[in-house]
This record gives sequence, C-alpha cells and structure tokens, in this order.
Amino acid sequence: MTMTQPAKLRNPVHLLLIIVAIIACTKLPLLTSAPNRLLSGQGILLYQLGARYWLLALPALPLLLAPWLPPTRASCIILVIAAAGLSGGLLALAGHEARLRTGDIDSLVRVSFGGAFWLLLLTAWLQLAEALRGLALSLAARVTVILAALTPIVALLVSGRLDRLSLLQEYQNHQDAFDLALLRHVQLVAFSVMPAVLIGALLGTLSFRSRLAHKLLFPVLNAIQTIPSIALFGLLIAPLALLGSLFPQSGIGGVGLAPALLALTLYSLLPMTRGTLAGLEQVPPAVREAASGIGMSPWQIFFRVELPLALPIFLASVRVTAVQAIGLAVVAALIGAGGFGAIMFQGMASSALDLVLLGVIPVILLAIGVDTLFKVAISIFRGQNHD
Repeated sequence: MTMTQPAKLRNPVHLLLIIVAIIACTKLPLLTSAPNRLLSGQGILLYQLGARYWLLALPALPLLLAPWLPPTRASCIILVIAAAGLSGGLLALAGHEARLRTGDIDSLVRVSFGGAFWLLLLTAWLQLAEALRGLALSLAARVTVILAALTPIVALLVSGRLDRLSLLQEYQNHQDAFDLALLRHVQLVAFSVMPAVLIGALLGTLSFRSRLAHKLLFPVLNAIQTIPSIALFGLLIAPLALLGSLFPQSGIGGVGLAPALLALTLYSLLPMTRGTLAGLEQVPPAVREAASGIGMSPWQIFFRVELPLALPIFLASVRVTAVQAIGLAVVAALIGAGGFGAIMFQGMASSALDLVLLGVIPVILLAIGVDTLFKVAISIFRGQNHD
C-alpha cells in the first residue's frame, strides 16, 4: 500500500496572502450599507451576498492553489489572469450589490467598500505581482501586462456599472472640485520639482567638486528634511506674509500657493542633491582620465562623459523626488494651497469616509503612475546605453 505524498509548498508568499484573504472574507465586511453618507454603515459579509459571491470562485480557485503550483511559465500566466479576474469580479459584485440596495437613482442609501474588499483587492494584486516576478519579464512587458489587467476595471467604470457605489457618487457630487484639485495637485508637484531638479543638480555638482561645499551643504539639507512638513509650512507663513505686505503686487502671501511651493521645493533638495552626487561619484576615474587624455576640456568631460553616465541615477533621484512631492502636497491643503488634500480634509471634517478616499486614491494612483513612468524611462535609457 502506497502513501500519497502531501503537496509540496512552493511559494510561502502566496500562502501568506491566502491566509490574509480567508481571514478577511470570514471576519470583515465586504461592503457596508448606510442610510446616507454621514451615518455609519452596516457590514455585509461575503457569504451574505447569496449565490452571487460564487461568481468569484472561478478566478479565486487558481489563487488558492498558488502556493502549491509549480513555478512554470504557464502557472504564472494563469495566476496573472486569475488575479485580474478576481479584482474585476470584486468590483462587478460591489457595483451590482449597490444597484440592488440603492434602488432609485435619487436614493440616499450609500453602499461603500468594506475592509474585506480592500484586503482581497490588495492580496489579488500582490499575487499578480508575485506571478509577474516569476515570469521574469522586462519592465515594459510588466507594465503592459498590468495595463491589460486593469482593463476590466476601466471597462466597469466606463460602462457606469459602478455609479451607485458611494465612492462614485461622491465623485459625481464633487466633480468640479475634483478637477480643480487634480489641476492644483499637478501644479504643486510640477512647480516644486522643476526648481528642485535644477537647484539640486547644481548643489550636487558643487558638492562633488568641492569637499568644503559637501561638508556645509548636507547638514543643512538633512536638517530641513527632519522638520515635519506641517511645521515647515507653518514656519514659512510669517516671513512670506511679511514679504507679501512689502510687495503687495507680487501675489505672495503667508498662506496659499507660495509657502506650499517653497516648502515642497526645500523638501525636494536633499534627494536631488544626493542623487546628483551619487551619479557623478559612480563615474569611473579611468573614464575621466581617458577623456582628459584625448584633449577634452572640463566642461566637455562633464557634458559628454560624466552627465550621460550619471543620468540613470539622476533620473532615479528625480523619480524619488516627484513621488515624495505628490505625497507631501496633500498636507499643503492645510495652508490653503488646494490639491487632493483639500478633498481629503473636507471628508475628514464631515466624517465622510468615501470623500476621504476620493482625495486619497488619486494621490496613490498618481504616485504609482509617475513612479512607473520614470522606471520605464530609466530602463529604456539604460538599454540604449548598453546597445
């Protein structure tokens, strides 16, 4: 008589994600239903949705088996498709339930995402990321797969099947404010990162050329970085208000856009300066000597040799700076600078969780999008250098 061998655990990361997903399904509500946007909602567990939740079984089954699947290309592709299907299925199920519970389009009933929804969505996308790691694709190919996996979600949004969800109703009620917040948030990031890139590049180059400058600059920049963002915004109010009173036609004031841009620029100087310095330091001395040996001037060596070799690290520091500025710009709303922080703080003041999410989710997506674009650009640049 032969004994069957237990299945071999091949990926403990998938197992951990499955345990989290199972706990979320059994202990946390998938959705919440409230009489209106201000009252606390009643939790709706996954099994309380009746037979409809079985629609998630097909994409969930491969993900449940993921810890024991052999790490082949075919299994990774199946897991990518299953994770995309599960995330799309969760949204479709939530949208359908919202339509059933709200009924009339003028209904005040709000159906919101619960804790289980966010955890299931997170575990699905983490499993997708783990499967992509197993496929060992190029960065451009990974981005393409992720965009394809987002297609069901985009299709649900465009079709209007999610319009009865509370988050989408908040967007419809605040669409004009949302558009203005998006424009202002982009302005805050762009007009603080651009000067920081220029100043940081100059400071980084100066600290590379001069040891004294290096010793003087970085203690100051590190000190600025340690100041809490809200404290720095507050410290800038008085001097900028005084400057505005001296030059009333300048438009500068103690609150609003000016202190926000100045604070964000100051915060961005350290990663830009450090990135520029690191990029220049990794240029091999032999390359500089060879360039000098063929008669290049110091400026020619900098622009034709050092700068191209340092550019990947320089772009990486711009990526870090931009992502950091996207997050810090949220706090700038506290001094009247606007942006998505204004929507978030408005939701917190009125205890409207979905309004808070309307301000938070775009910031997360914007940061992920900018980070991905820079990673693709760096990857392309390095590929061209290798060619």
